[in-house]
Amino acid sequence: MLTEQRAEAAPREPATPTVDRRLLRRQRRSRWDLKVSPYLYVSPFFVLFGIVGLYPLVYTVFLSVHDWDRLYYRRGGFNGWANYDFVLHDPVFQKALVNTFSIFLMSSVPQIVLAVVIAALLDGQLRGRTFWRMSVLLPFAVVPAAAVLIFGSLLADRSGLVNQVLAQIGDWPVLHQLGIGPVAWHDHRWWSHFAIAGMVNWRWTGYNALIFLAAMQAVPRDLYESAALDGGGKIRQFWSVTLPMIRPTMVFVIVTSTIGGLQIFTEPRLFDDTPNREGGADHEFMTSTLYIYVKGIEDQFYGRASAAAVILFVIIVAIALLNFGLTRFLTRRAEK
Repeated sequence: MLTEQRAEAAPREPATPTVDRRLLRRQRRSRWDLKVSPYLYVSPFFVLFGIVGLYPLVYTVFLSVHDWDRLYYRRGGFNGWANYDFVLHDPVFQKALVNTFSIFLMSSVPQIVLAVVIAALLDGQLRGRTFWRMSVLLPFAVVPAAAVLIFGSLLADRSGLVNQVLAQIGDWPVLHQLGIGPVAWHDHRWWSHFAIAGMVNWRWTGYNALIFLAAMQAVPRDLYESAALDGGGKIRQFWSVTLPMIRPTMVFVIVTSTIGGLQIFTEPRLFDDTPNREGGADHEFMTSTLYIYVKGIEDQFYGRASAAAVILFVIIVAIALLNFGLTRFLTRRAEK
């Protein structure tokens, strides 16, 4: 009996409970979940980007330093910078590059300015604000091909409505002295740029205006009340409060407009009424992207087309960085 009591009173060695082991495993899984899960959630984007974005970009660079055998439709040997040398000294590419910048400046700059102004008006106390906000987005709903066909019929050199109106008002004595009359929209270089830029502005201004409007509505209204108490009018509030607060959105819109403006293809391709559709009879409005298409798809010089694509990519990145720095500089000055 005494032996049994001593055995019961003797301390037992602690055993690791199963519950504690499960708790440790859960804690370890929780720590791994916090570390690994965010990367798993964003991994589909990077996988798709690597397949449809990064790989074509790398292969384009690889192809730009190789020749292309048009007879057997296969990649030739390494030729170094020969494709870049041909493209940079090609008068057609030089003209296309100038056309691209001309159309880009005529479209992107007025487009952003008008979008900011329209957004500021829509942010005010307007009657039927929902109707006007929906209306500015209607041009964006029209497919580019339909928009080009509409503008192409309006700006036809002989039978277009715009030239008919210009011919009528050009007979007025005052306007006749100013030289106003029908315009060769497809044959004149700079007028064709103006026409294509008008198509781009008509389609994208409302879309960018709604982006700016969303940013303006996120600005705290207390800032406007404080500015009004300090004696700031509507214009002063716009420059000192609205523009600095929507600076990230402006950078985003400027960068995306730059990328889209320098890659314009559909409008000049469909606006051309010549059989070849290569940006006019004398390449009056051929853009860099259209040049890449002609060299690669039609002429099947894939090495030269790839070199032109790499050059355009470098130009777009440089201008996007320049726009980013310039926008930050101007908005900081506006804050002061």
